[in-house]
Amino acid sequence: MNHSIPEKNIRILFLSFYYSPDLSAGSFRAAALVSALVKRLPKNAQIDVLTTAPNRYSSFVINAPLLENSEHGLSIRRITLPAHRSGILDQSRAFITYWVKVMAYVTEGNYDLVIGTSSRLMTGVLAARVAQKKSSVLYLDIRDIFVDTIGDVLPRKLVPIVRPLFKWLEKWTINRASKVNLVSQGFSQYFQTRYPNQSYSYFTNGIDSEFVVEPAFSSNDRSEGGPLTIVYAGNLGAGQGLELILPDLAKRLVGRANFRIIGDGGRKELLRSTLAAATVKNVVLLAPMNRNKLIAEYQNADILFLHLNDYEAFKKVLPSKIFEYAATGKPIWAGVSGHASSFLKEEVSNSAVFTPCDLASALEALDKLVLGHTVRQGFLNKFARNTIMDAMAMDIIGVLKRSPKTVQNG
Repeated sequence: MNHSIPEKNIRILFLSFYYSPDLSAGSFRAAALVSALVKRLPKNAQIDVLTTAPNRYSSFVINAPLLENSEHGLSIRRITLPAHRSGILDQSRAFITYWVKVMAYVTEGNYDLVIGTSSRLMTGVLAARVAQKKSSVLYLDIRDIFVDTIGDVLPRKLVPIVRPLFKWLEKWTINRASKVNLVSQGFSQYFQTRYPNQSYSYFTNGIDSEFVVEPAFSSNDRSEGGPLTIVYAGNLGAGQGLELILPDLAKRLVGRANFRIIGDGGRKELLRSTLAAATVKNVVLLAPMNRNKLIAEYQNADILFLHLNDYEAFKKVLPSKIFEYAATGKPIWAGVSGHASSFLKEEVSNSAVFTPCDLASALEALDKLVLGHTVRQGFLNKFARNTIMDAMAMDIIGVLKRSPKTVQNG
């Protein structure tokens, strides 16, 4: 707890489109950050979390209370969205609903600080709009560069129309903030070049303690000559591009490996049809699952697989899945480039990196892995989620303490 903040009824608004127990890296990050803030703010502080009812995947239904109030000054309000899938129009309608209901909720009352954690920019824009309306301090947590990825994820004919708009929105949003956290050091050059007068921090994704488990078996427990079990867990969209690598890869590894692909997304049906067209028999597609079941899948795996599409923008990102995978001690087989590739090589022992969408490179990397459990204690200590979120919470409190509004009202 930090008592150096003026003793007043501090009120904070926290905006995150996804929030635990929804299945999203952003949701677990947001919940961990809120918990860290609750522990460090004075008892009279109030945090209002405005998020959505779980909706990350239409194929994974999980219930959560629409309103939760805590005795520690925390209120979590989950906004119900219209049914939607992974299409652009569906997602746009869902976010518009979120925007309208957030703006309606904040009509009354004031906030000393607005925090927005955002991957596709628009939650950040919403946070900036609320902060402007309420004359509040704004702290942004940026988890992706949407303007940079537009050309890869949107239909080509739309890009010249929407890119100028999103460039303007990004500029307005970043310049409105008192502090911007970037989840990847790979984002640094992009933002420092465009917004050199902004103040930045770099609190990455981290490891949740649930994934730090004892190995279910050692490499000596496996039947000699039996096929490897290779697990991928995560989104199945254009950004992952599994349909571009997995069919050929699986066919080359028939008898040597079986793949278990866990997740959902806009390219899942394309992946399914591509596998069927190639008559691939050693790949099983599974629906998203809760963390307990997912951890069991990890424990039963020989190798954990990761892949990002061969997009220029993805050379800057650092997938949250790396932290989750590394915590298990399993060998990691990753088709990534740029910052993610450098990070794995420098920080994660027994990981093998290959060029995205490159079959020969993938097969070569596979042979470099050592089967069995790898102790990565240094990595676990360095990137524990609680440690990172504690430091980030103190960074946010520092911004709040320096706010003229906080000092004036204290």
